[in-house]
Amino acid sequence: MLRISAGGFEFTARLEEEAAPETVAAFRRLLPLESKIIHVRWSGEAGWIPFGDLDLGLGPENATCYPHPGEIVLYPGGVSETEILLAYGYVNFASKAGQLAGNHFATVTEGNENLRPLGVKFLWEGAQEIAFREE
Repeated sequence: MLRISAGGFEFTARLEEEAAPETVAAFRRLLPLESKIIHVRWSGEAGWIPFGDLDLGLGPENATCYPHPGEIVLYPGGVSETEILLAYGYVNFASKAGQLAGNHFATVTEGNENLRPLGVKFLWEGAQEIAFREE
């Protein structure tokens, strides 16, 4: 079980170990993870955590261009920088270089009602603290 604290909201997520085992393992190596989440530029209703040129040694796995609200994807880099994206509404995952597909590795199972309020918060108030911890 993954606990996520962001912008004063609490969420619980399921790690998608069967669908994305390599991505889950790479993400676990980053835990505990504390960062800031900001609103995406190109993709629609989501927040992202940029990691620049961080190489996690991953390729496509359970990849999607259209994550649903509550789905968390990790883009392993390549065309654009490595990043984590948290969807709170409609998303067409892209960058200035074009369409991207991120590895769907976690899904919010509790706190979904606060996804949109979180998204509105980082849209209008700017970067928000976010922390991921596994329990």
